[in-house]
Amino acid sequence: MTSAPNEAFTIGQVAERTGMSVHALRYYEREDLLIGPVRRTTGGRRVYTEVDVDWLQICVKLRESGMPLADLKRFAELVRQGPGNEERRLELLDAHRERVEAQISALEECRSLIRWKVGVYTEHLRSGAAEGLWDPANRG
Repeated sequence: MTSAPNEAFTIGQVAERTGMSVHALRYYEREDLLIGPVRRTTGGRRVYTEVDVDWLQICVKLRESGMPLADLKRFAELVRQGPGNEERRLELLDAHRERVEAQISALEECRSLIRWKVGVYTEHLRSGAAEGLWDPANRG
């Protein structure tokens, strides 16, 4: 869904577009995790821009991949400061990328073990020799 560059979004629309809850959006604002202030209508309702939505979608992916809130907050702070600190932003992102790659590697090892164990159980069940598969005596 494409929108006009100056289109405004309600908190409910932003929640729908980002997959975040309204509560989480308010929390992100309170914790200074956004890169700009959220505008308000004369009635006090939050008004988000396309830039806000784009930033929040990045935040969602960084959090889903395990970036600590403190790092996300630091990243947002650096972005808000503007040009001149790109090297520090890159350091934060690169450290996070390394953590994610380590997680992926560990998960691949886990997946390999699980595949092997599924194969063991499948073969035993297929051959009718499943009795005692996880018998502490034979550690199957």
